[in-house]
Amino acid sequence: MKTSLPSQTGDDAASSPNGSAWEVGVAFLKLGLSSFGGPIAHLGYFRREFVERRRWLDEEHFAQLLALCQFLPGPASSQLGFSIGLLRAGWSGGIAAFVAFTLPSALLLFAFASLSGYLGGPWGQAVVHGLKLVAVAIVAQGVLGMAKTLTPDRPRAFIAVAAASLIAISASAWTQLLVVAGGAALGPWLCRTVVPRHGKILAPGYRRGTGAMLIGVFAVLLATAIVVGPSLPPLGAAAGAFYRTGALVFGGGHVVLPLLKEAIVEPGWIDNDTFLAGYGAAQAVPGPMFALSAYLGARLGGGHGGALGAAVSLMALFLPGLLLVAGTLPFWRTLAAQDQAARMLAGVNAAVVGLLAAALYDPVWVSGIRDGKDFVIALMAFALLVAARWSPVVAVAWCVGASLLRMAF
Repeated sequence: MKTSLPSQTGDDAASSPNGSAWEVGVAFLKLGLSSFGGPIAHLGYFRREFVERRRWLDEEHFAQLLALCQFLPGPASSQLGFSIGLLRAGWSGGIAAFVAFTLPSALLLFAFASLSGYLGGPWGQAVVHGLKLVAVAIVAQGVLGMAKTLTPDRPRAFIAVAAASLIAISASAWTQLLVVAGGAALGPWLCRTVVPRHGKILAPGYRRGTGAMLIGVFAVLLATAIVVGPSLPPLGAAAGAFYRTGALVFGGGHVVLPLLKEAIVEPGWIDNDTFLAGYGAAQAVPGPMFALSAYLGARLGGGHGGALGAAVSLMALFLPGLLLVAGTLPFWRTLAAQDQAARMLAGVNAAVVGLLAAALYDPVWVSGIRDGKDFVIALMAFALLVAARWSPVVAVAWCVGASLLRMAF
């Protein structure tokens, strides 16, 4: 049944949600169990479910909500789902959407982490290596797709190449932040053809004061994670590292790979092989890529992993993006109309392409491709994804199966 859309009559007006957390949870649980293909595919699932089928949003509202989630750092598809639930059924609807969409993949990756101790023999190592080859194909697909969409002209291609070059010289966390900031600074200068997309007004069921408070909480937690986090006990330090990553990653999805590596692998909490095996396993499950944090948290060393480590890491990575999108919603009408904001976003997105391209080489390619046969296996997986447009699950099955066959013969 078609429902009425939110309306707004003034800068501080707010609409009342007209749905229930239960219906939101049921809708998103179905998507959490079936949404394979990564964040770009998730957007298509959401549009089909909530614009075409359920009619909770019309095209203009969906486009505005999507633009907001792409503008902010964090996991764009999860932020979009949380926002749809928030607008539909208030805070309980937003929480229901997040939990239902995220829990299936988080539980599956936690189970993989719990069983990974049995992958120490030759056959287990072959499975792990196959997952690394999946990562090569998936990240290459992500670079190609993002380059087509986010670097369609020479100025943005220049930003991407410059970003990749800087990361190749120095891949520290500060260099990555400098690259993103540089993209934002160059956007208004180089991306002058970019104009904001105007659409209907989005109206959450709360006012700007609440939004400002949520943004304040985000900022306080980020400052705490940066200043105090490294000196906290191990689990608190890891939570701070995950929070910093979630607060500073633009583009979501595969772009989180280089920042998570810097935050988790470099301090020695997880070794690089374990990290890439988890990343490959994340391609085989539905739901958001950020659910990888459940695997990483479960595998934290020093006795700080397990279920508690998984839960803390999962929430720490997702929380900043959810706080930001909820805090920004009441202000989005004003922000979205600014030419400079749209051009800054274009510059940031171009820089993100360069960031992911650098990650494709190191650590993904360097750790996964050992010889010509590995290259052929990864190339075939890439062809299945890009040319044949098959599910990532097929690519996982191919890479793992081919790796096991190499071990057998």
